Amino acid sequence: MKKFDLTLYLVAGKGDLTEEAFLQRVEDACQGGVTLVQLREKGMDGGPLLALAGKVKKITDRYQVPLLIDDRVDVAFACRAAGVHLGQSDLPPEEARKILGGDAIIGVTVKTLEQGKAAVAAGADYFGVGAVFPTSTKKEAVHTPLEKIEEICRTFLVPCVAIGGISLENVDVLSRVPIHGIAVVSAIMGAERPKEAARTLREKVEALPGWKETHLS
Repeated sequence: MKKFDLTLYLVAGKGDLTEEAFLQRVEDACQGGVTLVQLREKGMDGGPLLALAGKVKKITDRYQVPLLIDDRVDVAFACRAAGVHLGQSDLPPEEARKILGGDAIIGVTVKTLEQGKAAVAAGADYFGVGAVFPTSTKKEAVHTPLEKIEEICRTFLVPCVAIGGISLENVDVLSRVPIHGIAVVSAIMGAERPKEAARTLREKVEALPGWKETHLS
């Protein structure tokens, strides 16, 4: 079993930020206690994305936080990221594994038990489950009922991270779901003080009974 911590998973994209401001927020988040960073830039060409990934990786390496790249297995390979996160329409996990190697962390978005079974068979290291709430950062994301999220988390041994519109104000809805962590975008990247936002969120997640079930049992 690979060692990685999903407790507070930052999905980072530039949005309207300058590159300097974006990188500073990533660093603040790492200082505040995020445990894993995913770089997600859907519309960015390969060259600029690779350049940005290299800059992000310098930051995450300083804090010993694994960096994953969303969708782009080629960029993950080129920048020597820790792994990749794949959607259902992306390169199959088993093909990504051939490129990135056995030590890579490969996450897969899962919304149904059938997708979970397929992801397990393909060698996924973790599931991203959701969207828990509607989200402005990924408008195409389909809401997944809390009961379905809990069913997926309890059916498979693969660790699950809940994603989709999660914030400090609503994370308690996941209280009884056996998650290994939460993935957030705006709750940290859009915060006035990203470091403090990350610290507070992590404390909140680690207090959830569902998180304790997966880590302390």
